[in-house]
Amino acid sequence: MRNRLYEIIEVSKDGDKASTVYDITMMIAIIVSIIPLAFKNPHPVFTYIDIITVILFIADYVFRLITADYKLKKGAKSFVEYPFTPMAIIDLLSILPGISILSDGFKLLRLFRIFRTFRVFRVFKAFRYSKSIMIIVKVIRNSKDALLAVCTLAIGYILVSALVIFNVEADSFETFFDAIYWATVSLTTVGYGDIYPVTTTGRVITMISSLFGIAIVALPAGIITAGYMEAIIDEHKKDETDDDLEADNHE
Repeated sequence: MRNRLYEIIEVSKDGDKASTVYDITMMIAIIVSIIPLAFKNPHPVFTYIDIITVILFIADYVFRLITADYKLKKGAKSFVEYPFTPMAIIDLLSILPGISILSDGFKLLRLFRIFRTFRVFRVFKAFRYSKSIMIIVKVIRNSKDALLAVCTLAIGYILVSALVIFNVEADSFETFFDAIYWATVSLTTVGYGDIYPVTTTGRVITMISSLFGIAIVALPAGIITAGYMEAIIDEHKKDETDDDLEADNHE
């Protein structure tokens, strides 16, 4: 029973209707649960939405906890390690806002109103219910070394550009943080226009910074795109292999 439960709560597989229904239900619950965040004034309906969605999230958390050994494959140790995994922490943070429902009746629990801000973490719960998102997460994980190198390059470039412009345009930038802010928006080619150089030298540096910024910003996109295409090809090969094995079993 636990094995079947694990199959259902994981990302839906082709032909597994129960798993598909479960994923769709949880996706709807996640979307509905964050609707109150779009309104400043509370509404009685939001309370019922919170209660229902929190119950679903608690059930999902319990299901994943009791099947942790199938996911982590570490035996009894899995049940201890699972609550500390990133997705389990996100699940817990998405449940904690439900405690605030009781805060009106119990003064002690008013301290838990701070957990209302954790509702935003419910968005991240959607990751595990989408096969496409899971592929992107896998691509980022596999390309972490290349992405880390690009991130290091970008940070270094921002700091160097900030140092240069801060010394060239001393009158335009009051603090070094202002220079870092300018370098960041220049790197991303956003350019809000609230802080900008006024001298010819400063403008030349800005043009060079923007050109290099285009190249640096394009690198992560290329890495992720290449990794995503490779992952899609692997998924197709895996599906074809599974279909061949299933056909062999039927024969």
